[in-house]
Amino acid sequence: MLTKVPRGTKDVLPSESYKWHYVEKIAKDVAECFGFQEIRTPVFEHTELFERGIGETTDVVEKEMYTFEDRGKRSVTLKPEGTAPVVRSFIENKLYADAQPTKLYYITPVFRYERPQAGRYRQHHQFGIEVFGASNASIDAEVIHVAMTIYQKLGLEKLEVRINSIGCPQCKEHYNEVLKTYLSNRIDNLCGTCQSRYERNPMRIIDCKVESCQEQLTDVPLMIDYICDECRDHFEGVQNHLEAIGVPFTIDPKIVRGLDYYSKTAFEIITDEAGKKGTLCGGGRYDQLVEQCGGPATPGVGFGMGLERAILALETQGIVIPKPEGLDIFLVTMGEKAELQGFKILSELRQMGLRADQDHLSRSTKAQFKYANKLMAQYTAIIGDEELERGTVSLKNMETGEQSEISIDKIVDILRDKL
Repeated sequence: MLTKVPRGTKDVLPSESYKWHYVEKIAKDVAECFGFQEIRTPVFEHTELFERGIGETTDVVEKEMYTFEDRGKRSVTLKPEGTAPVVRSFIENKLYADAQPTKLYYITPVFRYERPQAGRYRQHHQFGIEVFGASNASIDAEVIHVAMTIYQKLGLEKLEVRINSIGCPQCKEHYNEVLKTYLSNRIDNLCGTCQSRYERNPMRIIDCKVESCQEQLTDVPLMIDYICDECRDHFEGVQNHLEAIGVPFTIDPKIVRGLDYYSKTAFEIITDEAGKKGTLCGGGRYDQLVEQCGGPATPGVGFGMGLERAILALETQGIVIPKPEGLDIFLVTMGEKAELQGFKILSELRQMGLRADQDHLSRSTKAQFKYANKLMAQYTAIIGDEELERGTVSLKNMETGEQSEISIDKIVDILRDKL
């Protein structure tokens, strides 16, 4: 239907867009305070980027990507997440040749074909940060601190940081064998998807949301018990740095994240609303991803946070996002000459940076005042034939009702002083 938004998408109307501006501005300000710079990548990329970067056994690649063939018979995909495109740009533009680390942030739409739910649509939006070229545990803690600072600046409460280490490739190889041994007698009780993952990526089974699969994992061996000394030292370093800056956290050994590129640190930020826990943000380290995508070996770490989820959490917790102020002034004009003079004054006011408007529908004076109220104008200036003859306008403070007659030549200066 031409007049209905596609399922899983949503219009952001003017009555709501100020909420997005508010959240986005705080996220950007915090990121820039931590030394991050903005990057913007295309909405679609070559499909191979996501198959190689995210992993072919993930739900995203197997079930959720919007993939199509363009007119040149090339397979392209609307980006289902933000990290892989930034990695591609990092490699293609040789950002690795600059002084490291490279610290980037972005706001982007992402597209996943999944069941729409509260705060998560088929097209939703993410704020994310990525750091390349730093392997120290301190940067992992900083990334987590960025996310927590954003939520705290927004006023959100009931937040919980959960962290885990999912090891390096060598740790994973050993752990996968341990895990397959544990699951070998339980495989018939797993869902079809998990059965297919048994050989290709058994670790993903731990992340399955199917209840019958979770019942088979009550005493599953945990990755954190099989990480090597280097990974363990790194994980302890992350904890030490979080403790040093007063960020409380819980170790959750079952966090594996949904994308294959993660290694070592994995984390989530959870909110608890009325006893129901929900994930606001997730991320971690991906030290092999740049190399897997064709670049030089470069460590990386980052996160993605859903903007819809953040706004929903604000609303759920009763946090009022301040509405923007209305117009500075609305020009009420009566007659053709007055309308033309008002149009000239309007241009001058706008060039000064004032938020100004006038009637464009030839409405009555009463209707114009009503419209000015709707636009929350601080002042109105009434211009009619009589005012033009006297060279004046009638300036009205819409809050107090105070009205004064001023010279039409001085209206710009007077408003600049008042506003």
